[in-house]
Amino acid sequence: MKFDVTVMPANLNTAALLARAVEDYGFDGLWTPEIAHDPFLPLTHAASATSKINIGTAIAVAFPRSPMIVANIAWDLAAQSSGRFILGLGTQIEIHITKRFSTPWSAPVSRLREYIESLRAIWQCWQTGERLRYKGEHYQFTLMTPFFSPGPIQHPDIPIYIAGVNEKLCQLAGELCQGFHVHPFHTVRYLKEQIIPNIEIGTQNAGRIRADISLSCAIFVVPARDEREAQANAAPVKSQIAFYASTPSYAPVLDLHGWGDVRTDLSKMARSGQWDKMGDVIDDSMLNEFAIIAAPEHLAQQVKARYDGLLDRVGYYFPFEPENSERAVIWENAAQEFYR
Repeated sequence: MKFDVTVMPANLNTAALLARAVEDYGFDGLWTPEIAHDPFLPLTHAASATSKINIGTAIAVAFPRSPMIVANIAWDLAAQSSGRFILGLGTQIEIHITKRFSTPWSAPVSRLREYIESLRAIWQCWQTGERLRYKGEHYQFTLMTPFFSPGPIQHPDIPIYIAGVNEKLCQLAGELCQGFHVHPFHTVRYLKEQIIPNIEIGTQNAGRIRADISLSCAIFVVPARDEREAQANAAPVKSQIAFYASTPSYAPVLDLHGWGDVRTDLSKMARSGQWDKMGDVIDDSMLNEFAIIAAPEHLAQQVKARYDGLLDRVGYYFPFEPENSERAVIWENAAQEFYR
């Protein structure tokens, strides 16, 4: 099991220092999300500042970007990092694609399949010089002149991870990808009964095995040495869980546990703008299914115990901030537990 961290540099000038700190701790990799900032830009700083760790997106939203644009970015990052770059892609949900990005929405699984296939067709063209000819329902790429080709690189086999919750995306990952970003909004039961079996359906369909794909996840954790800390630190985690639980895309996780009524209540609260009260709906029994609660010095041990044999790469849902004195013991403990 590898340990990764998430970095969210609001100032790109700090990205190199953060990446160097991640490597100095001994961690295996860093991920950048697409939230308030572009997920790719910090990685060029990270690539130049490090020599060992993986760097990757977890995730970049695929559909608003042409596969040609993403192919170029990934190719350059793979070259700059000497093959340490991992391209993590996600579909997002319809309302974000159409109303936040103002781009068309279509069948996400078939579209993401073509997205991955077209990326690899483009990379194959650049690496070998063969004609670019990809024609699908959603994407068609048939023009590539030498002037626009970046040419071959030393590490052309760029790993692709996709993110998802539901069965079809899990199956697609098992069939086509090197990795799968398990959503933080999951339970061990959902992981065992839904995610991994569907990953394996995909691998079997493609003549692959489970070991061919790496499962990665940034896990909800609540660092707490006593009840006071537990209540204070659980509040933002409960709010985040409630946010995801209110979204229809994540309904299967709740339905598996018989929490459909909770989902209905949270959806109503979200529609009426009661965001600040939604976390109160998540009781302690639900919290314990979605999050690990432990003293800071024991978090990494508890993560290993819960996910041994289930996940291949783990990390915490909150960002890596080495200057945060309250969380310094958390990072130090993770480094000791996983590497020393």
